Amino acid sequence: MRQYFGRKLFIYGLTFVAAVTVNWVIPRFMPGDPVASMLARARVSQPEAVEAMRAYYTNLFGFDEPIWQQYLNFWAALFRGDFGLSIYVFPTPVADLILGAVPYTLGLMIPAVLLSYWVGNRFGAFAARRKLLDNTVLPVGYVLTATPYMWLAVLLAWGLGVVAGWFPVAGGYSFSLTPSWSWTFFQDLLHHWALPFLSLFLVALGGWAIGMRNMIIYELESDYSTYLAALGAPARLIRRYAYRNAILPQITGLALQLGVLVAGALVTEIVFSYPGIGSLILKAIQNQDFFLLQGSFMFIVIGVLVANFIIDIVYVLIDPRTRTGMAGAQA
Repeated sequence: MRQYFGRKLFIYGLTFVAAVTVNWVIPRFMPGDPVASMLARARVSQPEAVEAMRAYYTNLFGFDEPIWQQYLNFWAALFRGDFGLSIYVFPTPVADLILGAVPYTLGLMIPAVLLSYWVGNRFGAFAARRKLLDNTVLPVGYVLTATPYMWLAVLLAWGLGVVAGWFPVAGGYSFSLTPSWSWTFFQDLLHHWALPFLSLFLVALGGWAIGMRNMIIYELESDYSTYLAALGAPARLIRRYAYRNAILPQITGLALQLGVLVAGALVTEIVFSYPGIGSLILKAIQNQDFFLLQGSFMFIVIGVLVANFIIDIVYVLIDPRTRTGMAGAQA
């Protein structure tokens, strides 16, 4: 067990280094000059003042150093937990902006991922043994899983927001309210949360339902199911074993699909102007904010790696074959 998790941690460590390096390189390939963008927003007309401000900001952000030195400085600051200052909202620290956006992203993603996974697997399992449900779940599932997150978000915003007027189509809460620990603000927060959540939930739901339906059919036609039926085992017992075996590939699929779900959440936040990490990334790109972009990507990288590691642990705990293989390897 220790050797297994040690190897996993080593792989995740290498992945983290590679992802962080790519995360540092990508903003520097963006066209434009972030310092020039800051000066343009400042609207300073005197050439002497412009040059003085350019020199100050270039030195402050470390752009006057060699590129390899900037890379080493980035890692040194990262180990100190320093993500730098935002160029777009100067001089606000990037960490403060991310901490303000993280609750919205996590509050949107975690329920959407967990509920779509649970409901989709349940519906898929029921559809595998009921023809009427199978004839409805399967076509709807194919349509949902083939639907882009952004497209479904736009349809929901138009249909349930603009036409029906049931939900707001932008923001995390009403502009007339101030964030507080009150029931009024919480209700308004849920009202704005509903459409982004629904768009993520529906797209992910279709994929899980189709995957579980196909796996259940495969398990029910396998040799052990046929053998149990020949021994006179109750159908409920056979379906229970089939569900337990079918859920294992779905857990692996959750780890593989986590990055896609995160990307879908970020796009959905942009469509609804939801104040999460996705909106921060859009603002960072529009304003050439290297440090805000790096910090936002860093949160995504760490979150996906931690979630995948947790899924690896869960897989070991629920699959006895994995633990038996570990014991055999150690022996």
